[in-house]
Amino acid sequence: MSRLTKLRTKMTSEKFDAFLCMRPENRRYLSGFTGSAGMLLITQDQAFLLTDFRYLEQAAAQAPEFQVVKIGNEPFKTLAELDQGIEVLGFEGDFVTFEEYGKLEQNFARTRLVSRPELVNHLRSVKEPSEIELIREAVRIADDAFSEILQFISVGQTEAEIALHLEFSMRQAGASGPSFDFIAASGWRSAMPHGVASSKKVQQGEFLTLDYGAIYQGYCSDITRTVCLGEPDEKQRALYDTVLAANRAGIAAVRPGLTGKEVDAAARKLIEDAGYGEYFGHGLGHSVGLAIHEGPNLSPREERVLEPGMVVTVEPGIYLPDYGGVRIEDMVLVTEQGCEVLTKAPKDLIIIN
Repeated sequence: MSRLTKLRTKMTSEKFDAFLCMRPENRRYLSGFTGSAGMLLITQDQAFLLTDFRYLEQAAAQAPEFQVVKIGNEPFKTLAELDQGIEVLGFEGDFVTFEEYGKLEQNFARTRLVSRPELVNHLRSVKEPSEIELIREAVRIADDAFSEILQFISVGQTEAEIALHLEFSMRQAGASGPSFDFIAASGWRSAMPHGVASSKKVQQGEFLTLDYGAIYQGYCSDITRTVCLGEPDEKQRALYDTVLAANRAGIAAVRPGLTGKEVDAAARKLIEDAGYGEYFGHGLGHSVGLAIHEGPNLSPREERVLEPGMVVTVEPGIYLPDYGGVRIEDMVLVTEQGCEVLTKAPKDLIIIN
């Protein structure tokens, strides 16, 4: 069944006459169009791709199932002029801005607008075999970059220099770019879950957490490894061993039929039992695909059930203020029998002397 057919089936159940798609990842997923500007209007028997003059030829080549419509300064007016007799229009309420919503109301005065952001997001959550292969390659590029960076890291380098070398390695290997702003956090900064690379220099005796990923043909990877500069002390080893055990427990819990909440609990219990519960303040993981953060999540609030074909991260962490932190993250494919760990980079504590 094609992606458009799947969407139209959902539209029928929601009693939508049409669906407006503006989120770039959803636009690419449904049409194949990779340009930076445009929107899709999909009815039960027609599909329009509206974009400006810069992308008309590209849109026609990449989205053969869509009728390409040129837009100018008033895209929502052009949209309304298609005159499809739309009484109920679904749209992505989590992406459309307040200003854009006002223009939708103005141009579709007789149409009922219904926010359903999950309509396409749910389709994207279960990956097709072709998508899984692209994700595998994005993960492979990130894995190989970790092997490369281990030969580069040394005391006195800045976090920014390390992050730049990671990105360079992945681009050389075929990545089109980084999947997010890399986290390279050392020493006390490793206690910051989102410690984006800074000018701080890596020092002897510190943890260094690297959270990074590659984009390959539109699909993302996401991996975190924590290494130690020099021999770790007893506290550092205990911290690392706890997070590694939680990572393995979380992966062991990933299988079809379990909710994200249940998988999160399997890893979180280990950290809580070790006395570090208050220092693990984020969810265990998230889904990955065309976007670096997709649903469902692995978190204490996630009730959605895992299905074969979903790709999720398992990334427990412990963050001790003014001391440091550890996070270990793998990407995992949910299978019919359980799961497959896509990330191959070593997880036992690596000591860089």
